[in-house]
Amino acid sequence: MKLPVPYAAVLFAGVVALAASGCKKCKDEDPRACIANNGTQRASVQVQTSGGNTVNINNIEPGQTSDYANYAAGRATFTLKVNNIDYAKTLDVNKCHEYTVAIDRNNVITVTDTDRND
Repeated sequence: MKLPVPYAAVLFAGVVALAASGCKKCKDEDPRACIANNGTQRASVQVQTSGGNTVNINNIEPGQTSDYANYAAGRATFTLKVNNIDYAKTLDVNKCHEYTVAIDRNNVITVTDTDRND
């Protein structure tokens, strides 16, 4: 059976759109973060989300990076504790993104955002 040209074009466009959407690496997954401790002391991190949930990543040694931890999308506050002193960074976090939260020797926090679908 031969399809008329307009129907064939629509069918082809639908197949291409379906194939492109099927290639995503992340499908509406919660954000996640790892902690890179570039400082000189052990660090622990608390991630508090706008929904009130808390995720703890504890005892990251200097020069080490933690495993990823997942948490809810929205506004999140990353509180790093080094030598019993808190350092905080608040930002909006999105689904299908991963964040590397790094602390340096001067206890300055930087956050790198990566879209997991790129």
